[in-house]
Amino acid sequence: MARRGAPAGGKDSSKDSSKDSGKDKSKGKKGRSTGRSTGRAEREPFSGPVDSGRAELIPDRERPDGWTLLLDGAPQSHVDLGDPAHLSFAYQRRLGHIIDLAAPPLQPLNVLHLGGGAFTLARYTAATRPRSTQQVVEVDAALVQLVRDRLPLDPQARVRVRALDAREGLGKFPDGWADLVIADVFSGARTPAHLTSAEFLTDVRRVLKPSGQYAANLADGPPLAHLRGQVATAAAVFPELALAADPVVWRGRRFGNAVLLASALPLAVAEFTRRVASDPHPGRVEHGRGLTDFTGGAAVVTDAAAKPSPAPPPSVFE
Repeated sequence: MARRGAPAGGKDSSKDSSKDSGKDKSKGKKGRSTGRSTGRAEREPFSGPVDSGRAELIPDRERPDGWTLLLDGAPQSHVDLGDPAHLSFAYQRRLGHIIDLAAPPLQPLNVLHLGGGAFTLARYTAATRPRSTQQVVEVDAALVQLVRDRLPLDPQARVRVRALDAREGLGKFPDGWADLVIADVFSGARTPAHLTSAEFLTDVRRVLKPSGQYAANLADGPPLAHLRGQVATAAAVFPELALAADPVVWRGRRFGNAVLLASALPLAVAEFTRRVASDPHPGRVEHGRGLTDFTGGAAVVTDAAAKPSPAPPPSVFE
């Protein structure tokens, strides 16, 4: 079952959340409050089965409308119903920067989200870019219903959710539909093999407009073989790439997340780099020759040879 996966750095992500709540408001001022606030009676933790495991909703002690979604104990999403422009997890903040830079401020976008979670990035896009048209593809129908019931979307948001496998759902979209495709799909905290190949990325490029961008949440640890292979594979399909990750992940010292950005046209690398470096949990962006050197001659991944991303060590989610 495909589902969203590990947050940025596992247990370090909770630190990011507390830092964002207390210090940085850059992702909390752009959008109006579009979510529906929950009452005190609904602030109790919730746990129940979904198609891909056991889901938990944990109330945020620092944000009265904030919730964290866990699947089988692994943090998947954080959402603030009262402030959908607030992004807590480091990797989600980096994806938020990509949404911000994809077009001039407030310009509506056509966005395809592969992987749903708690619809955090769809909520963010709706709050910061009103009138955007968004499609979410999430295979776990029970999870979709749980989120709809307990963390309802703003009824004014133009978000449609399809309960399909990510690659199957991607194949149903017409050529040139999307300004932005965001992939955040995990099964048991691992990216499924069929979403790591050049054939998959070729279909992503088909769905994108000529000026469109692809962004993906990836996860890997030492020696970063999976991440190198994913960069090499993306480079075989897209001429322009950038990769953002924590310095300790770049150095191969810790399992964590990296956000890949790809396009047929030049990217706003300088501004993306500045924003990632100024986050509460600063990251580093590589592109151009530095990113080519990082791949170290890694082979392009094909459907025939594709493997899931490596499983994170148990300590990541402690």
